Amino acid sequence: MKIIMYGSEICPDCVEAKMQLSNRPDIELDYKNITEKTATLKEFLSFRDHEELFASIKEKGKIGIPFFILEDGTKTLDITDFVDIEIKKPDQSANSCSLDGKGNC
Repeated sequence: MKIIMYGSEICPDCVEAKMQLSNRPDIELDYKNITEKTATLKEFLSFRDHEELFASIKEKGKIGIPFFILEDGTKTLDITDFVDIEIKKPDQSANSCSLDGKGNC
């Protein structure tokens, strides 16, 4: 299964999801770090700004990462709905990608 994942190395949820998916031999992960290149950030923002999936995320002031696109075009913020993995919630005292510093990406 091919999965595109938008995330950031400063987001604990993204780091955990990337690690879990990268360790799966049945998954071909195309990881896109939105904090590495402006072009990648713009690519992510075009989804965030136009997809209904992000409406509640934006209302809450969250970023919306990790964000996944499956090979059939399905878009999701929760990969566990499609792949049998357990994303462990990291220690919330770690650096966080949220504005409030509480790990709500």
